[in-house]
Amino acid sequence: MVTPVTVAAPPTPAPPAPPPPLRLSGAQLGLIVANFLMWGGFFAVIPLVTVHFAGSVASGGLGWAAASVGLVLGLRQLTQQGLTVLGGAWADRVGPKPLILAGCVLRSLGFAWMAFSGSLPELLASALLAGIGGGLFDAPKSAAITAVTRPEHRTRMFSLASISGNLGMVTGPLIGAALLGLGFQVAALASASVYLLAAALMGLTLPHVRPPRRPPGSGMAGLRAAAANVPFRRFTLVLVGYFLLSTQINVAVTLKAIALAGPQATGPLYAVSAGLAVALQYPLLRLAERYLRVRTVLTLAVGTVGLALGLMALVSSFGALLLCVALYSLGTMLVYPTQQTLTARFAPPEQVGSYFGFSAISLGLGGALGSVLGGWLIDTGARVGLPAAPWLILAATGLVTAWGLRWALRDLAPAPSAA
Repeated sequence: MVTPVTVAAPPTPAPPAPPPPLRLSGAQLGLIVANFLMWGGFFAVIPLVTVHFAGSVASGGLGWAAASVGLVLGLRQLTQQGLTVLGGAWADRVGPKPLILAGCVLRSLGFAWMAFSGSLPELLASALLAGIGGGLFDAPKSAAITAVTRPEHRTRMFSLASISGNLGMVTGPLIGAALLGLGFQVAALASASVYLLAAALMGLTLPHVRPPRRPPGSGMAGLRAAAANVPFRRFTLVLVGYFLLSTQINVAVTLKAIALAGPQATGPLYAVSAGLAVALQYPLLRLAERYLRVRTVLTLAVGTVGLALGLMALVSSFGALLLCVALYSLGTMLVYPTQQTLTARFAPPEQVGSYFGFSAISLGLGGALGSVLGGWLIDTGARVGLPAAPWLILAATGLVTAWGLRWALRDLAPAPSAA
């Protein structure tokens, strides 16, 4: 009689160990606080530029043409976004810290010069200097967060940085408005000093993190590698659609709010948008990443933004508009940390800065298109008697962008497990 042989079942694999809790280091805390100072300092003075230089003489302004001041602000934005691409590449060569410090100092000098600008060429030069500073520290700041944070914690770290930026967006205009009573010079010089404080903080807390190995070739090699990475290039170009939508809080949504409740509606509008981000972004992100992949969170968030804009076609009261803005904010608050995390995942360790710099192209193109198309769509819809059409077009853009992100990220490698 043959004795049956019992074959042992293969052992059940142990479930993956949960990542260790995020305990902020000195460098991470410094980046979060410095980010708050940078955003707060920026929004303490930039909204006042139009008030001071283009405001009527009777109200204390200089009475310059609004178009000329708008041109100055637009050129500053263009300068910063253009240089951000190069700033990321330089961070791969010298490390992010020197560029962050230099950028903060240059922006401080730009705002200080702006305080004493008495002519349009002076204002333009000071604004361009401030833009150059921003271009130097923007992508390196993201590269620094990547360098000092474990891969499994990066989404949360980028979320905390985003929250600190939103806090700066909320408090900066309030502080700037209070300082304006003492004069524009005082407000601009105070903002300049804030950037020096941020530079000092970064100098003390941020280590001089160099790339693991010096990338071969010229300083543009990293940017060429990012551009040649077909999946990452698709990801970056598809995100243009999202940034077109994210600009509408300043364009189409603001126009609708003013039409429903007058100029004073902008205060509650931005308070809801930034306030929800401060209160809910981190817990919502923790909840989402517990059950969903990062790429899925990003796709759903962009679709939510498009849905919220589409629902605005049905809005006939300011209260209903604020509810749509709340839904819109729930989407936008999840996009930044997930988009930054995925960018870091695409990038080789020695080219992280270049990849973040290249990713700024989507913000530059999408922001510019959104600024132009948002107002044009609203005007055209009103002129042809189809006021809902602009919102339906924006909603369709969101759905197409969400589908495009799903397609662009289909072959992305899974996130690294905890060490």
